[in-house]
Amino acid sequence: MPPTAAAAATPAPGHGLGGSAQSGWRADLGRRIRHRPVLKALGISAFMWVFFVGYFYLLRHPARPVLTMPLTALDRAIPFQPGLLAAYVSLWLYVGIPPGLMLGLREMLTYGAWMAALCAVGLACFYFWPTAVPPLSMAVDPGRYPGFAMLQGVDAAGNACPSLHVACAAFTAVWVHRLLGRIGTPRWPKGLNLLWLALIVYSTLAVKQHVALDALAGLALAGVFALASLRRGAPVRPSRSPGEATARR
Repeated sequence: MPPTAAAAATPAPGHGLGGSAQSGWRADLGRRIRHRPVLKALGISAFMWVFFVGYFYLLRHPARPVLTMPLTALDRAIPFQPGLLAAYVSLWLYVGIPPGLMLGLREMLTYGAWMAALCAVGLACFYFWPTAVPPLSMAVDPGRYPGFAMLQGVDAAGNACPSLHVACAAFTAVWVHRLLGRIGTPRWPKGLNLLWLALIVYSTLAVKQHVALDALAGLALAGVFALASLRRGAPVRPSRSPGEATARR
């Protein structure tokens, strides 16, 4: 091959296989985010509205005497940290990521059905076995922490075990990890996903909305439904980059 032809055939830096793969997953990620955003936003909002109707009804009208959850050594070791309230409430943004990354309507509906089943089991636990976290041993200045005071006014200490906050976060994390794998992202987005999950779980204990046993029960609940949904749910179609599609023709 002449030198000029060899030089032309050599890929430029950043435009070889690595560059193509990187641009491929980024393009696919963007395509998924832009796919039916209005429908996804409306569906997620409607799901949350229905959930909170049942959640707050059980919170305000417990069917049986409420059991106070016991504290563990871990609960006593974690100090009250109202500054982590932002991490706590970030769950309601986090849970929208899996449907936001899906392309098929059937897949979205199947995912929503599994999440709904998880929440229904949690609400059934609150109905048949109402629980609450122990009251804070210290007074919180509403002037310094207005967000926390508002949270306490809206989301009281009931509906504690299992922690649906933790359960929904863990279920979401499993599906985000799966979808990122199908998209073909590098490791760092998956690491961010696990970090976000860890922050949410820790924040539930740090803002004293739940105790360790609540979080453990929530993780167990999420594990059951995540495993079942991955085995029986609608398959996630793997993404193909333009180069892969051309190579298969």
